Amino acid sequence: MDAALRAGIAIHNAGYYHAAHDAWEDEWLELEDGPDERLLHGLIQFTAAVHHARERNWAGAVGLCESSAGYLADLPGDYRGVNVDAVREYLDALGADPELVERAPVQRLELDGAALELDSLGAPSAVAAAAVLGEELGYDEATFEDAARYAERGLADGELNEFGVLLCDFLTEDAQRALIATRLGQHVQRRRRREADVSGLFD
Repeated sequence: MDAALRAGIAIHNAGYYHAAHDAWEDEWLELEDGPDERLLHGLIQFTAAVHHARERNWAGAVGLCESSAGYLADLPGDYRGVNVDAVREYLDALGADPELVERAPVQRLELDGAALELDSLGAPSAVAAAAVLGEELGYDEATFEDAARYAERGLADGELNEFGVLLCDFLTEDAQRALIATRLGQHVQRRRRREADVSGLFD
């Protein structure tokens, strides 16, 4: 859960409110009822409330503020190191006045007192965040999903392979993203071809 939590926090703090929930959703869907499930559910609805407010869907934002606050209500104020108390205060203010989003900064998410940024993520979180951000920015979803899968295999073996390096670069090098995405696609195509070449040889 830690990698997904960190990835979503950094994506939210970078202003990609619609995309942030994608970093948390798969992890949340696997959780049983309990505080971890309520935390991710509440954060998903929090960032959705911000997204709707920025789109001037005031009613949708208010409703999501209420439901998010409900999920977060019984959690400790710093549950899992997240600034839950500050999020609850912001939800109360945004729910009472959704146009607040146009007058004041959106509440940033913190983990252990630090507002995580895309360039401060460790490799597992950066790989997850890059896959989400690639889709959000309109790059080929299957390419980024495969790249993340290949990167995760390397990380499981203690290696930051070429897929992990390119995904981390994509996350942090704004001006070079299109070029990095092209190179990533070339690496993914080569890996897919190699996998296809050996597929079924021993069946």
